[in-house]
Amino acid sequence: MKCLIVGCGYVGLPLGAELVRLGHEVFGLRRNAAAQDELRAAGIQPLFADITKPETLAGLPRGFDWVVQCVAAGGGVDNYRRVYWEGAKNLIAWLAPAPPRKLLYTGSTSVYGQDDGSLVKESSPAEPVAETAKVLLETEQVLLESFRRDKFPAVILRVAGIYGPERGHWFKQFLKNEARMEGDGARFLNMIHRNDVVGCVIAALKHGRAGEIYNAVDDEPVSQRNFFEWLGGTLGKYPPPSVPENPDDRRRRGVTNKRVSNRKLKMELGYQFKYPNFRKGYTAEILRLERAGQLHVVPEER
Repeated sequence: MKCLIVGCGYVGLPLGAELVRLGHEVFGLRRNAAAQDELRAAGIQPLFADITKPETLAGLPRGFDWVVQCVAAGGGVDNYRRVYWEGAKNLIAWLAPAPPRKLLYTGSTSVYGQDDGSLVKESSPAEPVAETAKVLLETEQVLLESFRRDKFPAVILRVAGIYGPERGHWFKQFLKNEARMEGDGARFLNMIHRNDVVGCVIAALKHGRAGEIYNAVDDEPVSQRNFFEWLGGTLGKYPPPSVPENPDDRRRRGVTNKRVSNRKLKMELGYQFKYPNFRKGYTAEILRLERAGQLHVVPEER
């Protein structure tokens, strides 16, 4: 297959390398040439454009079989709207004369706004509180509407919190003794290892149905308390101190409490997780850091 990865960064680069390994022809789209040596080293052919500026796409090759939109945006809601929502519309318009067999968009499980610890699946209401998550949902709607109207073959992958090499907010905070448990720590965290994001994307490219949504998350949502207690037992540290919950702050940040199900993805796409739970994934990450001499556990005072 001739593949285009739009946003060849934390997920896109290893995704491209794996697709190359599987025998596909892979192009990686970045905004600038800074990473071209890294892309070429992985066997990825670099392309340069900015999906927020449609005129920069005009001169690029088309005729791709698979396209993966896995761009990442920081900042506030305006930047999210520019990169995700406008970027998706620009990509569709650019690809429309020679549409791919499949376009896969990596969104986020943050579009589920449930705050009661309930189990959520793809058919559950997506009513986010955070403004950035609302933009992500609007981006999904652009892609799904293009499928309904024009049969543009879009597939949505709602990805949970990604961890792995150099990534994992709570883990990094815990190592530095800067983590804090929210209230009694009962709030659920939903995670997925980067290697499994790559695997889920490839499974969705191969077997995902256009116009469908799939949750990319591991098998085991875990409460904050259980997560920190496991980390503490593994690394010989105390769990972090608890701080009172601030409902106003939680609403402002769009903090949720839900257990996201991956059943549809596993049943329809047949994907088997390399790291089916956080214990397996973080054990691998801790061992990787230790072998590299990079596991720095800050002593704590009690």
